[in-house]
Amino acid sequence: MTAAFRVPVGTAANPVLDRASFQRLLALGASEDVTVGDHLFSVGDTDPDFFVMEAGAVDIVREATGTSPARTVAQWQAGEFLGEMSMLTGQASLLTARISEAGRVCRVPNATFKQIMSTDGPLSDLLLGTFRARRALLMNAAGRAVEIVGRAASASSMTLRTYATRMELPHRWLDVSTDAGRAALAATGLAEDDLPVVVTQGATIAQATPRLLADAVGLRFRGGADGGDRFDLVVVGAGPAGLAAGIYGASEGLSTLVLDALAPGGQAAASSRIENYLGFPAGLSGAELTELGIVQALKFGVRISAPTGVEGLVSVTDDGADRIRIDLTGGEHVTARAVVVATGARYRRLPLDRWDDFEGGSIFFATTELEGRDCAGKPVAVVGGANSAGQAALFLADLGCTVSLIVRGDSIEVKMSSYLVDRIVAHERITVHTSTDVSALHGGDHLESISLTSSQTGATLDVDANALFCFVGAVPGTSWLTDIAVDDSGFLLTDMDVAAARAASRNAAPAAADRWEVLGRSPLPFETSIPRVFAAGDVRLGSMKRIAAATGEGASAVASVHRAIARD
Repeated sequence: MTAAFRVPVGTAANPVLDRASFQRLLALGASEDVTVGDHLFSVGDTDPDFFVMEAGAVDIVREATGTSPARTVAQWQAGEFLGEMSMLTGQASLLTARISEAGRVCRVPNATFKQIMSTDGPLSDLLLGTFRARRALLMNAAGRAVEIVGRAASASSMTLRTYATRMELPHRWLDVSTDAGRAALAATGLAEDDLPVVVTQGATIAQATPRLLADAVGLRFRGGADGGDRFDLVVVGAGPAGLAAGIYGASEGLSTLVLDALAPGGQAAASSRIENYLGFPAGLSGAELTELGIVQALKFGVRISAPTGVEGLVSVTDDGADRIRIDLTGGEHVTARAVVVATGARYRRLPLDRWDDFEGGSIFFATTELEGRDCAGKPVAVVGGANSAGQAALFLADLGCTVSLIVRGDSIEVKMSSYLVDRIVAHERITVHTSTDVSALHGGDHLESISLTSSQTGATLDVDANALFCFVGAVPGTSWLTDIAVDDSGFLLTDMDVAAARAASRNAAPAAADRWEVLGRSPLPFETSIPRVFAAGDVRLGSMKRIAAATGEGASAVASVHRAIARD
């Protein structure tokens, strides 16, 4: 095991505590003596207590895996405190805290710690900043307690990497085509047919999925089979609208659970750069916005679970009160006084031969650092005419890619913001093809080129493209919902649209009118045709399809939630 690494005092990961802050922390718990070898917490522990070092020292250890020896990643001494973001996420500990010098610690119960995070502003700000800085340190090689072994051009491997990245799970990626990747796979005793493989302390997962990885590290919520898990508010979908709903719900005293079928962020997390969001004049990436939203939600006590699929909603009576039962994938369920549906919309796939062969390895629906890393400096294609496509084209061009931007319409000015249009037209590495469709895909294991066909002349042109990024159309995430009013494209009707559909007796779900007559009221703003079920963001008919609008809708939907449940 390597020698302990001392995080410099005075850095973001190890702030200098003034006497008042130190005494405030000590007042929250009870002191106890510790001896060399004692464990304050171990790998796999859930909801560990919060510790302040009064005397002595503790080593933070990443335990050995099949391919890496044990390593001490940090050491904390008297006057310092333990903990990082897993204290808030509910994730099982990836590290062990082992006393290396006898002394004394103050133990703050986990429940007390979580309470102060939402009630003590100055102290919670200090702890949040420190925890975020420590998670960033753990994302480097020293703290990566999870290894993902797979093929670079594999959709299943990319899905795992995307999940681990969005959840900020400290991990190491190993491509099986490299010497290190082959050695890691050999150490597991598995074969290439078992890829992708995940290695954690005490577990090796063949044909790994985000769900299996989440189970291994304690990130997925498990609802009680007897309906014992009850919340004031459950939000389905953790994009900007869903995170905003969770934040406003929890900050106003509602016990809140946010569920997502993959990982927080939604389509916003796929944006390489957002420059028109209020308060960020220099812009920020979708990943940064998602990270900040998650941290803010955790601060107020929101419980976030991903990947957790939702299969349906049912209105039920629980202890004589009206509730919504949320059926989860796997047969589990939770109940809530109200639900906000924020499942957004996904980009459409193009009806082309070999699309499935290339998707996930050469065809993507996002342009983050993860996708950009593998195609920097290469020829690529971007399909779409709205802001997401424009942001993607500029991001890739700035990575040295030659970019073919393919737009079905006859102009990019129709759906794209002018600030993006101006930059795209001026960029020397971007070629815009208007009135054009992608008509064929070419390549072996990887995409090599595509055929473009003009809708005006019928002429066909082949262009080099080692990757294709698709931002075309939107399919609402409503296929899991039944007995609810939608428009012809599947977008959820809310408030006035529900009322209009009832009056015209069209598009409304069966018995929808009876529901409101019994309640003696009309649907509230953002309320769907099912009472106490609200919708926000891209999944809702009439939404603006902008991040700022989605966050506003999430917050506004919670205002209606309070009005609906006030009748309990």
